[in-house]
Amino acid sequence: MNCRLWALIPLISFNSCQKNGNITQSSIVSGSDPYFKIVTHSDPDFESTNRKVDVFGIPIYAYAEVEDVKLLHAANIMAQYLDNDEDGKVDNPLLIETLIENHAALFMWKKMSQVNLNAQDLGADESRPEWHTNGHIGQFDAALEEVWHVISHTGYAHAYPTVFGEEAPTQLTEAMDLARGGHFINIPHPYPIQAWYTYKDRTCEYECMAGEYIYWALTSMLGAQENRLQEISQEWDLNSNELVKITDKAIYSLLSNPEYSFPQSLPDGTYRR
Repeated sequence: MNCRLWALIPLISFNSCQKNGNITQSSIVSGSDPYFKIVTHSDPDFESTNRKVDVFGIPIYAYAEVEDVKLLHAANIMAQYLDNDEDGKVDNPLLIETLIENHAALFMWKKMSQVNLNAQDLGADESRPEWHTNGHIGQFDAALEEVWHVISHTGYAHAYPTVFGEEAPTQLTEAMDLARGGHFINIPHPYPIQAWYTYKDRTCEYECMAGEYIYWALTSMLGAQENRLQEISQEWDLNSNELVKITDKAIYSLLSNPEYSFPQSLPDGTYRR
């Protein structure tokens, strides 16, 4: 039995298999959203999760304990990153093609013991949809970060390897070296005084640093970090679009280049609504 990806409409897709001439769709188990459905699945390597949502062919899996509202919120965030003008089509066809080719996926968990799958993870309790409606204060919505890591690491880094690749030398890593005050494989102690990107997690190796760097730069340009300087300054100083534009000209030039179709508006979890 061979399976392939079927698109219901450009916004939604689900895995289905043809058997004896009939297409059998995964059963819809719950969830209410105008563009996304939560479905059961039997995808290899993700059997410990009980349902998923597909966003332009990218699956978001969830363990049974994860709330539907959190799963659907992550789906809407991903959709807004990929279709930022919300016209129903991905903004960068090469990017989505690369994500699918590289088996991009996200899974959501409720207990730390569930962080055991080979994909980017997002904790349900770390995702805070209310952050988008309360003036961007309080506990940050981690869906903005973890969903972006999927797109950046599995997508941009492979679609444009000499530009956004995470292993030096690339244009991204050259910009990061400027932001860190030098090319450091190991975290310096202390960072040079001129550095504005000073990530200190020693479990995060150089390539990981590049992934965090592009996240900080993009979300600052989109306005996500404007109220968070005190919280994030131990890692990142340029918490606004203007500061990135003035101080980190290299990354600003890359992320504002229309050739790469980076998001221009911050996702808020309300895709096409």
